[in-house]
Formats: sequence, C-alpha cells, structure tokens
Amino acid sequence: MNNLVEVEHFQMSFDSKTVIKDLSFAVKKGEIFGLLGANGSGKTTTIRALLGFYKPTSGKLLLNGKKYNPENTKLTVGYLPEERGLYRKETVIDTMVYFGNLKGLKDPLAWSQKYLKRVGLEDKSSEKIEKLSSGQQQKIQLGITIMNDPKLLILDEPTKGFDPMNRRLLMEIIEELHEKGTSIIMITHYMDEVEQLCDRALLLKDGTVRAYGTIPDIKKEFKNKSLDQIFVDIYGDSHE
Repeated sequence: MNNLVEVEHFQMSFDSKTVIKDLSFAVKKGEIFGLLGANGSGKTTTIRALLGFYKPTSGKLLLNGKKYNPENTKLTVGYLPEERGLYRKETVIDTMVYFGNLKGLKDPLAWSQKYLKRVGLEDKSSEKIEKLSSGQQQKIQLGITIMNDPKLLILDEPTKGFDPMNRRLLMEIIEELHEKGTSIIMITHYMDEVEQLCDRALLLKDGTVRAYGTIPDIKKEFKNKSLDQIFVDIYGDSHE
C-alpha cells in the first residue's frame, strides 16, 4: 500500500454546523504533503479527527490502512499542534528529558543536549520554559515532537513566530527528516515553504476541497499563477 493516510468521504459536524463536507484525499508514504487554507477552513479539525481526538460524523480516516489507535499501532506519529503544551515552570532540559523518558529514548539527556545545540539553545538548557521567547518555545516543542523518530510527522504552523533565519533552520530539519523516510503533513500559511518542501498539497475552504494535487498541477489548474496569488484568489488578501 502506497498511501500512509487515507481520508474518504469525511464529514464533521458540531451540533447543527457542518465544518467538513465530503472530504477525500490521501498522503503517500515518504512525501511531504501541504494541508493549506485560511483559519476556519477545517485543517486542524481534519488532523484531530485523523488522530482520534474527534469522532467523525461520517466517513473513514485511516493511518496505514487502519483507524489510528496510539496504544495499538506500530506507526509512530509526531504531532506539533499550533497551541504550545509545555510545562512552563520547568527547565528546558528537565522538560525534554521527561518527555524523552516517556517516549522510551535510551539516553534522553544526550539526545536533548545535541538537539539544543543544533537549534542554538544550548545556553538555555537551565532556563525555565516561561522565560523563553515564543519562537524558542516552539523549537523545544518541535524537539519533543521528533525525538522518537516518528514515521509520520504532522506540523501545524511550525514556523509561526519565527524570524527568517529560524524558519530556514526548521525547514532544514524537516528536509533532513524527510530524507530519512519520514512522511510529513504540514499546515502552513507560507507559500514559499510549500514551494520548497511539499510534493503535493490540498487547499481547503469552508470544509471543501478547492485544489488538490502536485504543486505544478495546482498551478496549471489556476492558469500558472503563483501559489501566493492562488491563495489570495481563494481566500482573499489575508493568509490568516
């Protein structure tokens, strides 16, 4: 089976409001897949249903051909949500080692020290999380997300709040993981990230598909416009 993720005729309603309408798409093994759309388009809802946080109103959402169950699967999944969930009163290194132990790392301290050096935070290891900037906290949460070498990595706005230098650093890390065989779903508003990283993409608006396919195919469908212009055409002037 070439598809790692399969979503078939997915519909999601909350009370009387339907937020996802007959959504179908697939993510192939080993690819970087862009899940795009303005706020409220249904991206995060789809991911949360895929991971079992929400029960779909109808349809199928499968990982490796099965409904995802974190307690009964050989597929390791890393999920970086847009909302940060760190223990703000704890130090950076204690937080990372704690999660490393939970995820079964043989030497979580060594892994954490190496990662902190990689992202330029080795001098912050004894700082409390609450003392870090939002971008620095995002780096810590990314490290926790990837420390157990997930085979599927889901990133929701991973570069939000990053300056250009740190955005490039994160994109390098994503490319390195991809080269090791990690399949990646990336939610982002930055079309240059999609151009550089993604093999294929899905553009959602109000819970329905507006474009789906390879980046060249999507451009061709919209008369060879840039992704930025396509985004504006679909969602208006704001990427938010």
